[in-house]
Amino acid sequence: MATPKIVLFYAFAPLPDPEAIRLWQRDLAASLHLRGRIIISEHGINGTLGGDLPAVKTWVRRFREYPAFRDADIKWSEGTGVDADGHSLDFPKLSVKVRDEIVSFGAPGELQVDEHGVVGGGIRLTPQQLHELVDARGDEVVFFDGRNALEAEIGRFRGAIVPDTDTTRDFVRLLDSGVYDDLKGKPVVTYCTGGIRCEVLSSLMTARGFGEVYQLEGGIVRYGETYGDDGLWDGSLYVFDGRGSVDFSDHTAVIGTCAGCGEPTARTANCPDASCRRQFVVCAACDTVRCTEHAAA
Repeated sequence: MATPKIVLFYAFAPLPDPEAIRLWQRDLAASLHLRGRIIISEHGINGTLGGDLPAVKTWVRRFREYPAFRDADIKWSEGTGVDADGHSLDFPKLSVKVRDEIVSFGAPGELQVDEHGVVGGGIRLTPQQLHELVDARGDEVVFFDGRNALEAEIGRFRGAIVPDTDTTRDFVRLLDSGVYDDLKGKPVVTYCTGGIRCEVLSSLMTARGFGEVYQLEGGIVRYGETYGDDGLWDGSLYVFDGRGSVDFSDHTAVIGTCAGCGEPTARTANCPDASCRRQFVVCAACDTVRCTEHAAA
């Protein structure tokens, strides 16, 4: 059986013809039997793809041939499996689209990029530099979760602030409301899954007067590769594919709580009620409980 792999990638760079990039990436991925999701805008590219190892390696080589993507940070992880044609079992199909934003904060007019990436973003910290900052500044350091609140329910940095967000678009509203203005004099470390959301979030915070903003380079993925579950991270990492979540070691803490029975779980699932578009942290036995509760509400 072919070895299944998943790559998570992004690059911020001015793209004069996003539609041409879309057609190239659609045809390339399809020819290699890859599945996943790619979003392209005038600001860059963001995506995740899965398939068998030789096909993914070929895609990476071709992807890096485009000058703007040569230095893109590509993160590798294990996939669940592939079918007889080499299609990833972690993605239902291949989707390649052009959008106004490669991360949907709802503020495309605020984002500025150049050949070096996002203009005005937070100071980049490697996982090692993050530990150095915490060692030097202690409790002054504020971890600020740049993901949707659901994702943080099953895994987050210890003591992190988790904004009450259902979608990424909620961040601009919360920042503009002033609810986090008390952080403007503190060292704030933004973090997200692979680093892309914090590229934008940190620039939005800097533009709103947050004076000492950092971003965890490579996101939680790179931190987990470096420290596993023996650092400042607790729990599982939510992922947007068929795996649902990934763990960084054989002793990952289970910090999520089932919305149905209250038992510990790292499992998330869509509400089975057709009128409900939410996801919940819920164990397998309580899927129908959530459905009943939603219908009653």
